[in-house]
Amino acid sequence: MSFRRLAERMSRGVVFRRRLPSKFGRLPLYVTPEAGLRYWLAMSRVDPTLYSMVEEFVRPGVSVWDIGANVGLFSFCAAALSGPSGFVLAVEPDLWLAQLVDRSSKESSSGRSKCSRVQVLCASVSDSNRVTELNISERARSSNHLVNAFGSTQAQGSRYTQLTVSLTLDFLLEHFPAPSVLKIDVETHEANVLRGATRLLREARPTVWCEVSHENSEEVTRLLHDASYKLYGAATRPHVRTDRAWFDTLGIPIESRVA
Repeated sequence: MSFRRLAERMSRGVVFRRRLPSKFGRLPLYVTPEAGLRYWLAMSRVDPTLYSMVEEFVRPGVSVWDIGANVGLFSFCAAALSGPSGFVLAVEPDLWLAQLVDRSSKESSSGRSKCSRVQVLCASVSDSNRVTELNISERARSSNHLVNAFGSTQAQGSRYTQLTVSLTLDFLLEHFPAPSVLKIDVETHEANVLRGATRLLREARPTVWCEVSHENSEEVTRLLHDASYKLYGAATRPHVRTDRAWFDTLGIPIESRVA
């Protein structure tokens, strides 16, 4: 067994109470290296791209939806910058990860932190409302995926499956404040998510940050172009315009500007 696989096995069930970097108010966050070995690292080193995206697009008072929240890193960074007048929805289908996000939310809202409340919804997102199943990855839980998705090669098989309900983004729009910022990280299910977001993309016009698999690149490109979005490389600085969705895609409404 490789050292990495051994570390992944040893990470199962391990939970740390950490604090976000100071620029995100040092909010408390419960993390687990079972969701990704990066959580053994200091929080300042966990995900520099994610941190920079939150700083660039989240402003006081905005509404943010985090689809595929994992342990809620994006959610709570966004909560810190959107402030008390903002709103954050964290959607995560994995029961175990969702309870960690909920635990972090309760602690943040019970303290004196000047952040928006993070509401946690334990569900998956797709192109229709239905009951389905989630594969819990043999490796990091960040590679969990719905049974009808390709799934990442990083999953290396499934430990077990868990029932989950799938909802569309258009359905969620009927129940939560419309997002100004929409982050999607759903392990090769992103085309299905966007197929269920026709009204949201047309009416709410959020900035979209989406992880896109090779298999879904063509359809995601079409869906965002049809909704009058310009596409950029999210990790590039400044953002480079592209005609095709790629792994780290930033979608900006055509009427908006991007730095």
